[in-house]
Amino acid sequence: MTNRLSAAFSKGRPALVTFITGGDPTPDATPAILDALVAGGADVIELGMPFTDPMADGPAIQAANLRSLAAGTRTADIFRIAKDFRARHPETPLVLMGYANPMVARGSEWFAAQCADAGVDGIICVDIPSEEDPEIGPALRAHGISFIRLATPTTDTARLPAVVEGSSGFLYYVSVAGVTGKQQAAVDTIKEAVARIRSGTDLPIAVGFGVRTPEQAAAFAAHAEGVVVGSALVDLVAQHGADAAEPVRELTAALADAVHNAKALA
Repeated sequence: MTNRLSAAFSKGRPALVTFITGGDPTPDATPAILDALVAGGADVIELGMPFTDPMADGPAIQAANLRSLAAGTRTADIFRIAKDFRARHPETPLVLMGYANPMVARGSEWFAAQCADAGVDGIICVDIPSEEDPEIGPALRAHGISFIRLATPTTDTARLPAVVEGSSGFLYYVSVAGVTGKQQAAVDTIKEAVARIRSGTDLPIAVGFGVRTPEQAAAFAAHAEGVVVGSALVDLVAQHGADAAEPVRELTAALADAVHNAKALA
């Protein structure tokens, strides 16, 4: 499964990683929005697992979590959505992103087995740091699921080896010390941070948090292997609801064009 992630970051140009919240606005509406991300040119898709307390997320994704939960979305729905996605899109990497409680409540072995059965390629768990890797890491790796870790502006040289240990797929660089969708880091800061992190890992580095426009995405992509866009897409779902697929495809296409051509423009 990890081979799909490796392929996504081995195309000779930066990758576009996109995020939406599963079950927003409803579980039945999510498949069309996922298909729109693929049609728009997303290289990797993160599917958010709705949670009542998404502490790393700003207002847009917090609201998406609440809409999803209000629509009755459960963990079983997320796995159903993922499994159906894999049947429709056998080559596009799919990563589940969320928080520890839904991932470990029934045991890490159960969760990892469900991921493998659904064709999930990787997991991003915001609130399981490297020191707590035994909570879920071994189970994921045993099933061939990448455990994608987060590095931040406060991840110094001494801390980086612990973050990288046991991580695979790619490394997610959180570009600001804050929540999603609220701020944007300066390009020079991104350039310096990515260079520092790259010295400590061979994993592709994808930069996220605060990236909303094609212009911003291109600026970041010039210095990293990938760029993550979430809140801007989630905002379109909030605006258009069950009719969000086409607006999502249009923005994804613009982002993909900017990211995929960023190296040539840098």
